[in-house]
Amino acid sequence: MHTVLIDDDSTSIFLMRLLLQREEFADHITAFQSAEEALGYLQQAPATQLPKVILLDLNMPVMNGWEFLEALQPIVPQVLSHTRIYILTSSLAQTDMARAEQNPLVTRLIHKPLDKLELQLIRAEAEQADDTGAL
Repeated sequence: MHTVLIDDDSTSIFLMRLLLQREEFADHITAFQSAEEALGYLQQAPATQLPKVILLDLNMPVMNGWEFLEALQPIVPQVLSHTRIYILTSSLAQTDMARAEQNPLVTRLIHKPLDKLELQLIRAEAEQADDTGAL
């Protein structure tokens, strides 16, 4: 399962990559330390090469997670048909939770740190989407 990590913290990316590899979650992991780079990558990718899962940090400089989701609007149909986006955040703000629930691009908000049980749930959701043919 192709997975994209977007987080400005290199330590977080390192730890998430280790977890994904240890749990054999992804056969291909692409990581970005800026939302702008990730956006460019996704905009250039053919729909068939979009990742199955995006793990998106909310609090990043220059372009935060919310701004990234807004910038994805021109390619929403392709993204919704191929990709599940999970927000990873250390924020406990209810406004972030409510905003995530209202955004059709966001599958779910997950509080950091990501763990084995959350990965199992994400995998199950992705496999269920494959079985039904809808994300």
